[in-house]
Amino acid sequence: MDQALAEKLTAWRRHLHTHPELSQQEAETSRFVQEKLAELGIPFIAGVGKNGVVATLKRGGSNRSVGLRADMDALPIEETTGLGHASVNPGVMHACGHDGHTVSLLGAAALLQADPSWTGTVQLIFQPAEEDGAGARAMIADGLFERFPMDQVFAYHNWPGLEAGTVALRDGPILAQGGRITITVKGHAGHAAKPNLARDPIVAAAALVSALQSVVSRNVDPMEAAVLTIGTIHGGTVSNQIPESVVMQGTVRSFRPGQRAEIVADIQRICDGIGAAFGVTVTLEASAGGLVTVNAKAETELGVAAAEAAGYPVRRDVPPSTGGEDFAAMLERVPGAMAFIGNGPAEPGRELHNPGYDFNDAILPVASGWLAGVAKRSLTGGAGT
Repeated sequence: MDQALAEKLTAWRRHLHTHPELSQQEAETSRFVQEKLAELGIPFIAGVGKNGVVATLKRGGSNRSVGLRADMDALPIEETTGLGHASVNPGVMHACGHDGHTVSLLGAAALLQADPSWTGTVQLIFQPAEEDGAGARAMIADGLFERFPMDQVFAYHNWPGLEAGTVALRDGPILAQGGRITITVKGHAGHAAKPNLARDPIVAAAALVSALQSVVSRNVDPMEAAVLTIGTIHGGTVSNQIPESVVMQGTVRSFRPGQRAEIVADIQRICDGIGAAFGVTVTLEASAGGLVTVNAKAETELGVAAAEAAGYPVRRDVPPSTGGEDFAAMLERVPGAMAFIGNGPAEPGRELHNPGYDFNDAILPVASGWLAGVAKRSLTGGAGT
């Protein structure tokens, strides 16, 4: 990639970082993508799955097609980086690098547009709402694969803690099935000085959080991976009142088919027990959950071959992550693979979903180059060509 394009991509990435938008609200981000595609002279269709955009590059000579996907949404986190391109939207930031993913795909589009060596069709998928788990399914429901046919589909996620610019791939499960839970503890409100006349949901909720830690440690096979995290607790408005209720939200992540249902059943059992023990009502709501992100073997090999051909460092020993990705819904329909591309050291406060995180602009040429390279290799028909 020439220096001029790399500098342009950096400017675009920092613009998106400054102006993040939450899941289902990516209207301005979508317009920015459309504007840049128009500048590149690449035709596109907007409004796919609400805020999604699909651009199509096509050259005669091959009937093969490939999809490249990037996510666009941000997180409800207050940024603390202090950078000159920090978020100007209070309580919203690109804490997972989707700004970088979006711009990497624009960079791949520019590289492919300028490269006369390939033939076939490349579908460039700019996906909304990954963080709430709804975006991929919304695009699929809106006819993604019928309107924009593809034989294979690829994506990447930046990966703090992996050496910058290293491309890591593994076949089989690479990311976990995720799903949200909401637990409502309902008691009886009263004066803080008269707890005997109330039923305290805060005390019950505190016991519940502690008890839930036994779900994975004492109910899941130690040789399997699963995670249960309570991420929010809300209850009470004043210090001298026992509130009516407490609401907690969290996530469950697992790999084995059927394991999520087992974990949810364990959570329900504990909720029932805490409710009985404290004289409160505990209600559990569990989403259906996402899917395990599973890389197909042939497409993994293709991704490795594309990275090696470009001279990028490659890792094949990366372990699966208990993070989740709704790209899994696309892989359920079309064979493909997701790579991790190293973002550099995960310094304290620089991890994903941390208020001090920032995407490493130095990896944009690698990310764009790998996406373009894997697309061209896919269009030739296999990993070994």
